[in-house]
Amino acid sequence: MTLHLIKLCVGADSLDDLRQWVAERALVAVSAGLEPHSSHVTRMVPKRIEELLDGGSLYWIIKGQVAARQKLLDIVSFTGGDGVNRCELVLGPEVIETSPAPRRPFQGWRYLDAKDAPRDLMAGSDHDDMPDELKRQLAELGLL
Repeated sequence: MTLHLIKLCVGADSLDDLRQWVAERALVAVSAGLEPHSSHVTRMVPKRIEELLDGGSLYWIIKGQVAARQKLLDIVSFTGGDGVNRCELVLGPEVIETSPAPRRPFQGWRYLDAKDAPRDLMAGSDHDDMPDELKRQLAELGLL
């Protein structure tokens, strides 16, 4: 059964910020001869790795709204130079915009059941040229 993660996208003010960061990371990976993916390091290691890697994604919260997701490709546990165990979430190169869904801030990541995950917005839809703030407001009103 597919399971997802959800996390705050700290440092990004918009979906475009996230996409730019992911594109830059993909270019760095390709120039190093690696697959074009990005990764995110977190301190806590998920226990339900098998379910997460069975089609799961990392959903990003930007400015209080779930805004996008990236497919989880791998989850790698490692010990940092400071002796602290950490986890690298290896993410696919595509940032998929989702239907905005309000979320309160929290620390770290949380599991997200597939049934509770926001639906993807299709590329080329009427929402593509809509400003992020307007999408947020419409989602809060239940109109998007």
